[in-house]
Amino acid sequence: MAKNLVIVESPAKAKTLGKYLGRDYQVKASVGHVVDLPKSKLGVDIERDFEAEYHVIQGKTKILEEIKKAAKDKENIYLAPDPDREGEAIAWHIAKKLGPRRKNVHRVLFNEITKKAVLEAIKNPLAIDQNRFEAQQARRILDRLVGYQLSPLLWKKVRRGLSAGRVQSVSVRILCEREREIRAFNPEEYWTVEARLEGSAPPPFVARLAEVAGQKLDHKQLRLDARARVDEVLAPLAGAPWTVTKVERKERRRHPTPPFVTSRLQQEASRKLGYQPSRTMRIAQRLYEGIDLGPDDGSVGLITYMRTDSTRISGEALAAARDYIKARYGDPYLPEAPNVYRSKKDAQDAHEAIRPTSMEYDPERVAARLDREELAVYTLIWNRFVASQMASAVFDATAVDIAVGNCRFRATGQILKFDGFIRVYTEGRDDEQPSEEEGEGQLPPLAEGDVLRLLELVPEQHFTQPPPRFTQATLIKELEENGIGRPSTYASIVGTILNKEYVVEDEQKRLRPTELGFLVTDLLVESFPDVLNVEFTAGMEGDLDAIEDGREHWVATMRRFWEPFSRDLEKAEVEMRDVKREERPTDLVCEKCGKPMVIKWGRRGEFLACSGYPECKNTKNFTRDEDGTIRPAEVETTDEVCEKCGRPMQVRFGRYGKFLGCSGYPECSNMQPLHKPVPTGVKCLQCGEGEMMERRSRRGKIFYSCSRYPDCQFVAWDRPIPEPCPQCGAAFVTEKVTKRYGTVRRCVKEECGWQVQLDTGDGEFAPLPARRAAAKVAPRRRTAGDGAARPAARRRASST
Repeated sequence: MAKNLVIVESPAKAKTLGKYLGRDYQVKASVGHVVDLPKSKLGVDIERDFEAEYHVIQGKTKILEEIKKAAKDKENIYLAPDPDREGEAIAWHIAKKLGPRRKNVHRVLFNEITKKAVLEAIKNPLAIDQNRFEAQQARRILDRLVGYQLSPLLWKKVRRGLSAGRVQSVSVRILCEREREIRAFNPEEYWTVEARLEGSAPPPFVARLAEVAGQKLDHKQLRLDARARVDEVLAPLAGAPWTVTKVERKERRRHPTPPFVTSRLQQEASRKLGYQPSRTMRIAQRLYEGIDLGPDDGSVGLITYMRTDSTRISGEALAAARDYIKARYGDPYLPEAPNVYRSKKDAQDAHEAIRPTSMEYDPERVAARLDREELAVYTLIWNRFVASQMASAVFDATAVDIAVGNCRFRATGQILKFDGFIRVYTEGRDDEQPSEEEGEGQLPPLAEGDVLRLLELVPEQHFTQPPPRFTQATLIKELEENGIGRPSTYASIVGTILNKEYVVEDEQKRLRPTELGFLVTDLLVESFPDVLNVEFTAGMEGDLDAIEDGREHWVATMRRFWEPFSRDLEKAEVEMRDVKREERPTDLVCEKCGKPMVIKWGRRGEFLACSGYPECKNTKNFTRDEDGTIRPAEVETTDEVCEKCGRPMQVRFGRYGKFLGCSGYPECSNMQPLHKPVPTGVKCLQCGEGEMMERRSRRGKIFYSCSRYPDCQFVAWDRPIPEPCPQCGAAFVTEKVTKRYGTVRRCVKEECGWQVQLDTGDGEFAPLPARRAAAKVAPRRRTAGDGAARPAARRRASST
């Protein structure tokens, strides 16, 4: 019989800890939070110092009863959720549910889930950190006050289903302001001039015009803004000698980058692996909680805690890294002293940087036990950590000034002298421009007074570029630099604003605000300038840190926020634009009843509607000319013919997106899906009678479902292939083209997990680690495209 109880929040972590602790310890998982504020009401008593009304979360009663039952006869109870504010709140609530008088309840913290770290934490238990819990409680109540007060206001003024949040709304504002910068940007012409030159020895090289008549060529002092100006500058150079006036040689060092913090891991995984932040964090969570490495090693947590803003590394880990570098790469790659990195000024510094838990488990050793994405993320973390403790790269850099007429040209070059940390890792880039090392090569031997031969003079036209749109990774970087959010919230912030359709991703994975995003942001900024302010939001994060450090009481922080916010809220109830009921007049006339057309706001943005509604329900889209003139959008007529009246079918917009409607409406109300279902020739796996049909969701994504819907609700995202599964004999397999693996075939049955990679380059199939199949019987939702249904999307969790 176990004498002690350990409570964690994750079943995977429970499994790993159970192997480390042995028979004297029973390990139970709470599966996240067990209590929270109620969903159906505010749940905060503002008059009683913001007292929170906590309820057991639906579905958690049984888990909580099992924990209580297990705790009854135990000598010690160890609360071991994650070592952050969220984990402290889980531990605090479980302790309260176990009973406030219990003296045998302890808090243990694992920065890494290794046997040594776990046993050390159990040996040195702590008390629950009340300040840290209150900081999390303050964040939760702040978000509840903002969300549950602003969201109903938006429902009333715009439409139901909208939401606002203390952090998410500021994030959307950042995206809207960037988009407006891009739209307002006027490109300016400028020219550069390059000279291809040759000295007495090869190779030829390139020098760029840097100065004209003592003025530097840049956007501040002098700009060549037209071809005529370029010709004017270059004309006197015809026949003039090209003479070397200065040669500067120096050794340049490039230093390694720090080990990962949460935001940098998300950015690098996006740049190098193409993973979105939420995906990266799910993979990192698995690596932290434990991977089964076989009978010899058992389940091992391969990385330290992955939600951190600190670059600090323990002395033991530094020593292990240095031993590994010396053994594998040799003494030249080991700096004299360990590399130490400063954390950000406002970093909480509660945990170490993200690093491997042991230098024994290099990626080559554990590769067979990890799936592709786990191995990719683990290798990224491993290489970054190892490189952070290696010697700097050394370059021999040369800069040469060349005089010709009244102009000065400059040539630069460098060669890699010692690769250092670059041998293991180099940081990715957000743009497609070559790095400094890639853009410069070797210059020939040159000395002052050398006369060079001009091979070619090349003027090139350029235009200034607008600031780039944010990706998910660069938005997280912007939030971090502005002090908005914390490591545990970055991924959920981005997920929330995408899920609420305030922002969409384009084909290049760039974030673009929607019309709805602009409208909601403008309304909130006008009525709540403080809450939607970047500095205010960053300052609030500082207040939460002060609560955690014990420098401020959480109720005082709440009062300081609530008093001005409540005044703005009362004012907004009266003064905020009522977009839902707003009708802006136009000069256009309804062709059906002769009444004026007005501009109204709907689910998909602005549209024209007859002012005679509800008697006349005429609506249409519109466009604006450059001078602001409003014109009805042209109706797209197709070659399809209405089978009821013979008139042409037109592309129309409805609640679920585009569809085909008869041009004779309202006399003929015939409708058809825009994309008709396409037979695949594969029998449905579930009913065996229907045929799998290719359909489109309302967002244009292809999926496959049974032709007997709604009688049969079988559905799959991936294309069915009429070949039986070689492992379980299922009637067909599915095929999908992925960025990382190319074409992959998988068994349609979830419990089978068979999959192979097709295009390996040699015509062979390559087995992949077993994973969940892409098909399942799922709840169905109406869709636009084909009038049928699509798989229900995964619900995105949000803590903002």
